[in-house]
Amino acid sequence: MGKGHEILQFTNHVVQGRWFSLFASFLIMAGAGATYLFGTYSKEIKASLGYDQTTLNLLGFFKDLGANVGVFSGLLAEITPTWFVLLVGAAMNFTGYFMIWLSVAGKVPKPKVWLMCMYTCLGANSQNFANTGALVTSVRNFPESRGNMIGLLKGFTGLSGAIMTQLYLAVYGNDAKSLILLIAWLPAAISVIFVYTIREMRVVKQPNQLRIFYYCLAIAIVLALFLMVMTLVEKAIQFSHAAYVVTATVACALLFLPLLVFIREELGVFRRKNLPIDPPQVVVVLEKEAKSIASKIKKEEKSITSEIKKEENNFKCFWFNDIFFNKPERGEDYSILQALLSTDMLILFVATFCGLGTSLTAVDNLGQIGESLGYPTTTIKSFVSLLSIWNFFGRIFSGFVSETLLVKYKFPRTLMMTLVLLLSCIGLLLIAFPFPGSVYVASVIIGFSFGAQLPLLFSIISELFGLKYYSTLFNCGQLASPLGSYILNVKVTGPLYDREALKDLAKKGLTRSSVKELTCMGNQCYRQAFIILASVAFFGSLASLILVARTRNFYKGDIYKKFREQAEATEAEMASTNNNRIH
Repeated sequence: MGKGHEILQFTNHVVQGRWFSLFASFLIMAGAGATYLFGTYSKEIKASLGYDQTTLNLLGFFKDLGANVGVFSGLLAEITPTWFVLLVGAAMNFTGYFMIWLSVAGKVPKPKVWLMCMYTCLGANSQNFANTGALVTSVRNFPESRGNMIGLLKGFTGLSGAIMTQLYLAVYGNDAKSLILLIAWLPAAISVIFVYTIREMRVVKQPNQLRIFYYCLAIAIVLALFLMVMTLVEKAIQFSHAAYVVTATVACALLFLPLLVFIREELGVFRRKNLPIDPPQVVVVLEKEAKSIASKIKKEEKSITSEIKKEENNFKCFWFNDIFFNKPERGEDYSILQALLSTDMLILFVATFCGLGTSLTAVDNLGQIGESLGYPTTTIKSFVSLLSIWNFFGRIFSGFVSETLLVKYKFPRTLMMTLVLLLSCIGLLLIAFPFPGSVYVASVIIGFSFGAQLPLLFSIISELFGLKYYSTLFNCGQLASPLGSYILNVKVTGPLYDREALKDLAKKGLTRSSVKELTCMGNQCYRQAFIILASVAFFGSLASLILVARTRNFYKGDIYKKFREQAEATEAEMASTNNNRIH
């Protein structure tokens, strides 16, 4: 009976702990990358509903729009609990993708194009709710390791498409229509199952925290390499259904492996928690520390209250003074308007517009770039696989390496952003001035730099503007991404490519009306466009460099000091409570 009760206590301790909450966040993020699979099931939509390429591109635009406009999920998270945000996301995911599946499978009459656009946008937008619920909560629970945290979570999102592909091959076989059904129910089911385990907790010191994150990093890298190898092997060899089941089982086992690491860690915490408090002197010291910290907090609250009253008296009619002239110090909690209208956010917006805008444009055109340079279809698919895997490594690298450099050497994360943007310039120039095999190198560089940018952006926003309104601010921060993609892809790269294609036709003595589709062959097809993209990315790196200069002193300081103090205060309070309970 005693043993059973202890096991029950430990199980309850694990499920309610922050490590299990993090594990649940890993699973939710691993299911939140359905937008990366659009290229796999879009052919089924085109064939089943009889769409032309222009209509399919329109659906692709609404997919990107839904995936990147997450302001609503951020604002909702400010006023509702995390479980509600996750449930709304699950409902949107299921509704959007299930309606797409019903349409493609012929279960409902063929919907109008605007309705399919709405379904696509709704399903894609659901991933912002998963991001907001899982990522924001995890960063607040582990504020001193936010770089590692964001890198891991965004890394699992990057692997989501490959994981879902293995699962649908194992469950449904090679049926792209069923892939849409899997995307509809599986991510929604994960959110519903773990909805109450993901919640914000008080900041405490976590022993071995960094070591645990490195274990998770190693597991994630093994999972990524396994998925890459399986993807390449499956293209070369015809797999049986049983073989697909085996690969999916191995992938799931690797995905669940962090849970064993977390359970082992929670076992140590559980044992320490249940040890008798001895010697009593330690408790007295902790009680004194708790009282002194509590008195300091009360004094600070009084001074803050008096300051607030003073500000209210002085600026009652001039509320905009707080937004434009009385902003907090960097690292403190900005209001939403204070952050959005700050110079730092404007510079970040420009850098993101240039960096992610150019990277997304390169990613969207990679297949056609390979075609224009005369690469065979199988090789073009290898480019896409290379880009995906290095996208993952970029996310992991920027999270862990930037965190290590920041903590050990005070190396600004903004400077890491500058270097990443400069690196992307090299990849873009390799496409503008190609040589044999250059697209392989360009795929690696562009994939890596593209993956590295989002974790850096999310981490910088959390550091400069605080965590109070992080749900909204990090979603606003990525709005520059679709805007940059639209302008640089639709308005710059597309027209320049078409112009080169028309030149080719003119050389052959043909006119536009004599061909069904405009295609361009040769090194010149993307040269001018990618010279412009490289110039834009370089301009973004210069903008980021301005932010480096502005935040240099901030990053020289101890940006995690207040979180350590919060953790110490929480530990002192818990020790005092345990002592009172024992006596």
